[in-house]
Amino acid sequence: MFKSILVPTDFSENCQRSLETAVALADHLDGKVVVMHVIETLAETPDEELESFYSMLERRAEKKMAALTAPFSSGGVPVETRLVFGNRAAEILKMAKALSVDLIVLASRRIDLRAPTRGWGTISQKVALLSQCTVMMVK
Repeated sequence: MFKSILVPTDFSENCQRSLETAVALADHLDGKVVVMHVIETLAETPDEELESFYSMLERRAEKKMAALTAPFSSGGVPVETRLVFGNRAAEILKMAKALSVDLIVLASRRIDLRAPTRGWGTISQKVALLSQCTVMMVK
C-alpha cells in the first residue's frame, strides 16, 4: 500500500519522529523512504547575490541530512536523501509527484487550544490540503 514514502524535514525533533515513523511503516510494508529538505529561497533576489549564502546553507543541510539518516543506513529499509531549493510547500508537492510517492509523512506542531487560530497556514497544513497522495502528520 505505502511502498514509497516521502519525509520532508527541517531537522527538528518532530521531523526525527516523522522519519522514525516512516521507516517503521516502510519496514513493515517492504517500502522505501525518501528524506528531503528544502532550502527556502528568497523571491525576487538575483541568485548570484546570494550564491555564497545558499552554498553555506547547502553544506550545512547536507551534514544534517547525513546525521539524520545515518541511524537507518544499516537497516533493511532503503533511505534516500534529496536536497532542493525553492518554496517549501511547493517543492514538497513537486517531489511527491515526481517520485510518485504513496505517502508523505511530515511533522506537525501541536495546536495551542487556548489560541487555536494561531499558526494557521503552516507547511504541513498546505501539503496536507494540496497533496494528491495520502499525508500522515506526526505530532
